[in-house]
Amino acid sequence: MLEKINKANDIKQISEKDYPVLAKDIRRFLIKHVSKTGGHLASNLGIVELTIALHLVLDFPKDQLIFDVGHQSYVHKILTGRKDGFKNLRQFHGMSGFPKRKESACDAFHSGHSSMSLSAALGFAEARNLNHTDEKIAVVIGDGAFSGGMAYEALNNMVRLREEKKNLIVILNDNRMSIAKNVGGMSNYLNKIRTQKGYIDLKDNVEQSLLKIPAVGKSLTKAIKCSKNSIKQLFVPEMFFEDMGVTYIGPIDGHDIPLLVDTLERAKQLEEPIIIHVVTKKGKGYKPAMENPTKFHGVSPFDVKSGELISKSTNPSYTAVFSDTLIKAAEKDSKIVAVTAAMPDGTGLKEFGEKYPERFFDVGIAEEHAVTFCTGMAAQGLKPVFAVYSTFLQRGFDQMIHDTALGNYPVIFGVDRSGLVGADGETHQGIFDIPYLCVIPNFTVLAPVNGKELKEMLQYTLDHINGPTAIKYSRGEAETLYEDKCAPIEYGKGQILKDGKDAVILSVGNLLSESVSAIKLLEKDGYEIGLANPRYLKPIDTEMLDELADKYSLIVTVEEGILNGGYGSMVMQYLYQNRYCGQIHTIGIDDAFVEHGSIKELREMLKIDGKSIAESVRGWLEKQ
Repeated sequence: MLEKINKANDIKQISEKDYPVLAKDIRRFLIKHVSKTGGHLASNLGIVELTIALHLVLDFPKDQLIFDVGHQSYVHKILTGRKDGFKNLRQFHGMSGFPKRKESACDAFHSGHSSMSLSAALGFAEARNLNHTDEKIAVVIGDGAFSGGMAYEALNNMVRLREEKKNLIVILNDNRMSIAKNVGGMSNYLNKIRTQKGYIDLKDNVEQSLLKIPAVGKSLTKAIKCSKNSIKQLFVPEMFFEDMGVTYIGPIDGHDIPLLVDTLERAKQLEEPIIIHVVTKKGKGYKPAMENPTKFHGVSPFDVKSGELISKSTNPSYTAVFSDTLIKAAEKDSKIVAVTAAMPDGTGLKEFGEKYPERFFDVGIAEEHAVTFCTGMAAQGLKPVFAVYSTFLQRGFDQMIHDTALGNYPVIFGVDRSGLVGADGETHQGIFDIPYLCVIPNFTVLAPVNGKELKEMLQYTLDHINGPTAIKYSRGEAETLYEDKCAPIEYGKGQILKDGKDAVILSVGNLLSESVSAIKLLEKDGYEIGLANPRYLKPIDTEMLDELADKYSLIVTVEEGILNGGYGSMVMQYLYQNRYCGQIHTIGIDDAFVEHGSIKELREMLKIDGKSIAESVRGWLEKQ
């Protein structure tokens, strides 16, 4: 069936009896291609029938479909004519694994972070009202995204659409709950009645008529409402949505295409916002993904028959080093507690949770809450460690300032995936953490250059912490360069790793290998280049900078992050304010978002790889 899908709305030419065949073809297609490129598999296998139904009911690109997070948009991409893009899915200059407006007019809104879709959809809906257009707007949001506060902020404002008698379709894609047959049958029946416009009008008319009855109208209406709600509670599990002013129907089977189409068609006719609770099975159609949906949530290339990853890391990752160090420290210190925001596997805290369940907290997709939650525990004498991806910690910026730093509370932030993360692209690159962390008063910020240093930094911080502290480390295998030359950690102090004569490179964190490579290339040209490891990005080691300024007429900083407000800008500010007369050059990422691709390809593109660093330094030396 897939050969018939070459552009948006082609699906409408396929007969109803062939829908199951199309679903099976899509699943085969996804498994085949994601096994080669890697990507988000389990969520996309689970949403096949739901996406088919949405495309049968909506008209693209006129109608607008907004995905929360967007990692489950692969089927949507297939049905809008982007099959060929899967050959280069998440590859450099290839198709993104998330919705991108610049990629297709059928992608209504870019996304990559959780819980944002309802807010965006409300913006779309109000713009539609003011522009006097008639497109349908639909949202697909997972049950996990409802653990994020932003979803409830939007829900709180959604009642306005009911007052304006305007439609918005929200699909709550629940891939954890099961549907009991007796509830499912009754639910389907009630949904058909409750989504008919006549039923909605009848409810309003009956209530208004009863209220007009002298003496008893008000009390009678209240009594009927109470009994009606009590009965509805037996059949409808989420009265919360109704109380917020949004019509709720479900749960319904998310793999029953005719039922989904019928429900969506009815929902389109309503003049109010509606939430359709759809239950799906993550990984459906591929046994390894159904048995281990977490593994296949975001998966590297794998063997289709066995489900095993094709290449496995032999050395421990920075995440593993952080996790192991924390677990061992917790054995001796009962005040250590660990917190994650719905990422126990990704941040390496799953094992900590298994060993110390009473000291482990998964707060869901709620980074803002996690920051203040940790601050509350720190205020009462505990040692909270919040392990979180750099890109997601951005969401807790206000809480880090107002709640944590203002009171100087000793919270440790394990900032995972700092720097370039590769295939997930613009929405996930951890390139902003140096500016947004170092700008906050009372914060201490560290960046290890290898696994040994990460271990010692975390242990030192646990032993000596006296305020909010962030330790940032990258994705992938822990570096081993210079492990034998690591000096003991001393607060606020960096380390000179290698002496030189012509210039010195201050290499931040995970770019040590690139800096070492650059130095070797420059040595072939006869240059003697020094190398320093800042270790502490805040407070900056002014004594080390003064020493380097006295010795070198060319100082170069190298960082895998945004230059504006980065480490290099702090070095430049300090040295020039203290009348340094030499040259300072900064190497990093210019004021731009970074697309998806391998780390190697992206570093080369951004000119922060060893060869490019050497070329830049050589050019500056030649001009001296």
